[in-house]
Amino acid sequence: MIEPISFDHRSCLEWFHHNIEGFQGPITIKQFQGGRSNPTFLISARSGDYVLRSKPGPKSQLLPSAHAIEREFRLLSALSKSDIPVPKPLALCEDESILGRAFYVMAFVQGQVFFEQSLPQMKAQDRQTIYAQMNNMISLIHRQDWQALGLSDFGRPGHYFQRQIARWSGQYQSSTKVPIADMDYLIEWLPDHIAQDEDPTTLVHGDFRMDNLIFDPASFNIKTVLDWELSTLGHPLADFSYHCLSWYLSPDLFRGIAGLNLIELGIPSEADYIKSYCDRTGLVFASIKKDWPFFIAFNIFRLAAILQGVSHRAGAGLEASHGSVIEGEKVQPLARLARQVISRSS
Repeated sequence: MIEPISFDHRSCLEWFHHNIEGFQGPITIKQFQGGRSNPTFLISARSGDYVLRSKPGPKSQLLPSAHAIEREFRLLSALSKSDIPVPKPLALCEDESILGRAFYVMAFVQGQVFFEQSLPQMKAQDRQTIYAQMNNMISLIHRQDWQALGLSDFGRPGHYFQRQIARWSGQYQSSTKVPIADMDYLIEWLPDHIAQDEDPTTLVHGDFRMDNLIFDPASFNIKTVLDWELSTLGHPLADFSYHCLSWYLSPDLFRGIAGLNLIELGIPSEADYIKSYCDRTGLVFASIKKDWPFFIAFNIFRLAAILQGVSHRAGAGLEASHGSVIEGEKVQPLARLARQVISRSS
């Protein structure tokens, strides 16, 4: 069983001395809130603060293709040359003998992280600013020239939904013991309802949401975008519709904003948010609207499959957060929600 903050301080200190330019110890280690898939730690030293992001355990104990921090480090290295704000990547360690798992180190970015999508205790004007910043940032990601960034082999252009549905269906089936009828329904329904229009290819973040962003606490500008573990080349609307799940998820289910008075809060409606994204990317709102229920159902299914994997790893002692077992309890209501989205569109 892997315990949080269980690696050897001495080995960590020695590796930092040999691999991080200008490093000066000693160190203290503190685990960040979140980062349950890939545990993330603040390393404080005399030379400054650093962030260490690791796999949750040895490669031999993990699902195939999961926890790809090597890909994440490569992407951060590429994006550090772009106009997307990312933490500066400092060093990658694939030698599991050092800390018992692969990891990488990046610069620490000071700022504010918001976990509640409704942004309680904030002014309506500030909520408007934050949502506009997020909309601008995801559209900026989708406008990146991934070929110029050296990412031509970072994924396979085309047929993104087919590959994603197959991947998450397999991941879900390999990590569940009790069948869930709504998940089985989605596994059958989704491949037969893939959007048939053009299949554009962009860089996609894969997990773009509010709490994966660090904001300037004064201006609410986005200082950096975190957690690129699931990034690849793919369909931009798969990425954007995942980001829009907040409008479908209730606050008690997954910190969403469904059912709240958005006008009073100063949060845009889903339709207005989609139109803003279309204005920034050049996509046509009408062409998106007809396939939107599929995009949403796909992403709810994908989220449910991810949470099933989190719960499975926690039950096996491979998850960084002891509370992660309860994430499995959200799989069934999420799958039910996806079917409701499908039914309402029929």
